[in-house]
Amino acid sequence: MSELLTIECPICGKSVVWGEISPYRPFCSKRCQLIDLGEWANEEKRIPSQGENSDSDEWSEGPEQ
Repeated sequence: MSELLTIECPICGKSVVWGEISPYRPFCSKRCQLIDLGEWANEEKRIPSQGENSDSDEWSEGPEQ
């Protein structure tokens, strides 16, 4: 019989079984999943880039100046 892998919810720290039994994994609930999504939407979380410069915006759709 295989041992169940458990992790901690990144939002609240509750134990979560990593498998089909936990549909919101790695989160323990829909609530924690939505809290995380809201943090990304509000830009409280972000993935840093190597050449990050606040003066240039590579994703801008406007004309280059």
